[in-house]
Amino acid sequence: MKKIAVLTSGGDAPGMNAAIRAVVRAAIYNGVEVVGIPRGFSGVMRGDTIAMNLGSVADIIQRGGTILYTARSEEFKTREGQEQGAQALRQAGVDGLVVVGGDGSFHGAQVLDRLGVATIGVPGTIDNDIPCTDETIGFDTAVQTAVEAIDKIRDTATSHERTFVVEVMGRHAGDLALTVGLAGGAESILIPEIPFQLEDVIAKLERGVARGKRHSIIVVAEGAGSGIEIGKYLQHHTGFDVRVTVLGHIQRGGPPTARDRMLASQLGSHAVALLLAGEHGKMVGVEHGQLHAVDFDTVFATPRTPDQELFDLADKLSI
Repeated sequence: MKKIAVLTSGGDAPGMNAAIRAVVRAAIYNGVEVVGIPRGFSGVMRGDTIAMNLGSVADIIQRGGTILYTARSEEFKTREGQEQGAQALRQAGVDGLVVVGGDGSFHGAQVLDRLGVATIGVPGTIDNDIPCTDETIGFDTAVQTAVEAIDKIRDTATSHERTFVVEVMGRHAGDLALTVGLAGGAESILIPEIPFQLEDVIAKLERGVARGKRHSIIVVAEGAGSGIEIGKYLQHHTGFDVRVTVLGHIQRGGPPTARDRMLASQLGSHAVALLLAGEHGKMVGVEHGQLHAVDFDTVFATPRTPDQELFDLADKLSI
């Protein structure tokens, strides 16, 4: 293993830069040349590489986003595009590749691995929807960002005696909404994995009003429904003053928390160690505080479900 490449792919997540830094410095520490590939798999197909040294990753551990940029590539999903990418990596002398991203990125990583480029995946997504790891890079920061926003929204909800629907990210996974809702004291949490009826949300709102409650917060994952449409429905059927806030991409930005910087540093360094040990076709993760590596096939075959106990706790505490 003489030359390692690193790329970021899919949606950006706070802590990706910390992961890049860890990969670059761990490689250099071990006497291995390292390059960055800009714009994900699009860059792979074009054969784009950027020589990385210690200075390349100085002062980035605290920065959100990704200095390597990220892009989705429809062309790479074709067999021709995949073979072109693998050939471009071989021509660049790349022996090993670290892919920082989510589920879609890992499918691309697995293809390159099977085409002869040793690949390790590092889970980076604010949705926390990757199995076989307790947490993904960016999740903790996104939670903090959303909770801080809800704290501010609650102030104005209290002042104006309003109900607020707050939509957070999570197209297929409710981890973000569930964690944010519990930490933010939401009255109701709507996530795509657990069926719900808006009539039950209304009943809870009306019980609150009956005991003198003057404001409420409802957190909804984008995959569970449109916050705007849910807000309209609630206002129409209750007559309450309902406002909607869609947090959107604000959740992806900002400096990563210390927790995300630590996680990214550990996973990025461990990815390099695995490549140097001859391992590939795996994702690095952390379970019960311990670093481990899992085959991509196992990751793809393992269902990712929300924590039912947390959901029940949130429901219990919102009476």
